[in-house]
Amino acid sequence: MKGVVKEFQYTNPHSWLIVDFTNKDGSVTTWGFEAEGPGVLMRNGIHKSDFAPGTKLTLTVHPLKNGQPAGSWVKAVRDDGVEFSPRLRPGEPVPSPTGNGAAVPTGSGSAAPAQ
Repeated sequence: MKGVVKEFQYTNPHSWLIVDFTNKDGSVTTWGFEAEGPGVLMRNGIHKSDFAPGTKLTLTVHPLKNGQPAGSWVKAVRDDGVEFSPRLRPGEPVPSPTGNGAAVPTGSGSAAPAQ
């Protein structure tokens, strides 16, 4: 599915990626795709700023069985080719969030050991 981000609700307990899709007749249908909360998304390198309104996407989703315009988000690929997967999968390494390398503590603090 190809669409344009309308809103990214980066909230607990679940986030929602709201996307507008243009139908063949020119009308627009808004879909909502559920994903994990911000904690899991951040561990997967996904930040709210990655999906600003107007961002063009190609989505892989699991749509609702009842036909309503909603489902769960499996994968999103922005027009710039960057791919986002919101789920942690057992056995896969946890990706490091980009730009946070300098924030990692070095362990050189002077705290006393726990007793």
